[in-house]
Amino acid sequence: MPTATASILGQIQRSISRVISGKDEAIRLALITLLARGHLLIEDVPGVGKTTLAHALARSFHCSFQRIQFTSDLLPSDVLGISVFHPERQEFDFRPGPIFANIVLADEINRTTPKTQSALLEAMNEAQVTVESRTIPLPQPFMVVATQNPVEHHGTYPLPESQLDRFLLRVRMGYPAAASEKEILRKRTGEDPLAQVVPVADTADVLAMQEAARRVRIEESLLDYAVELATRTREADRLNLGVSPRGTLMLQRAAQARAFLEGRDFCTPDDFKRLVLPVFAHRVVVNTRYASTKKPTQQAEAILDEILESVRVPL
Repeated sequence: MPTATASILGQIQRSISRVISGKDEAIRLALITLLARGHLLIEDVPGVGKTTLAHALARSFHCSFQRIQFTSDLLPSDVLGISVFHPERQEFDFRPGPIFANIVLADEINRTTPKTQSALLEAMNEAQVTVESRTIPLPQPFMVVATQNPVEHHGTYPLPESQLDRFLLRVRMGYPAAASEKEILRKRTGEDPLAQVVPVADTADVLAMQEAARRVRIEESLLDYAVELATRTREADRLNLGVSPRGTLMLQRAAQARAFLEGRDFCTPDDFKRLVLPVFAHRVVVNTRYASTKKPTQQAEAILDEILESVRVPL
């Protein structure tokens, strides 16, 4: 990795860490998602820094940023945009919605109805939207950072499997350690820490880093390892739905991005193994016959851990 690129990534991690104390792994996963040209789903209880992470990531670049607060009455046109008729010209003008930005924060995405949730499907998969038979490309780079409350909370609409499959990674912030929480309290007595996050790169830099991450080398044995892991999820009795080929591709892209973030131009088995849970866990569905007292996400992760232990890691 060029020295300048390593410096940019290092500055971004340090500046975000000053805003979100004690969550280095969540920050790394957010950067991996950006480098892999993916989308990030942050799931956790309110107040643990989900929205702050998205804001800090967007402020690290000279890019356009839009926040969409998802509510039960939000319409697809509120996300995509709408055509407005001008009587004097007898024609329609399209007014782009907030989806037309480099980084889009879909805040509390599971608070809105499935109809509005589905407005993001084409954008997340093809980086374009179709409005009134007109296809419009989205700005590049393009990344959706969605936050959601756990599905057990009132007033939520669980994301369908097709929507979850569009997210490269799902992460949980978790409650901070006591020392980190004390640091948060200390920082909030003065200026808002987000104001201290300054852009260190522009969109051209991001696109260049994404292209470089895509060229990271992967040995044939690692591809076999990724396919074997995905196949085991499809054959597992305790899973109703295994990982799709898109999921396997997402694991590969995430592993390349992780290697690039660590300054390597080649992947290692560890790049794949450490990303299996955040890439695969939201893509599998646990068979209700094997339900336990654990939450579905915890059950899925436990099954994936067993699969990881059963598959030989290439040397």
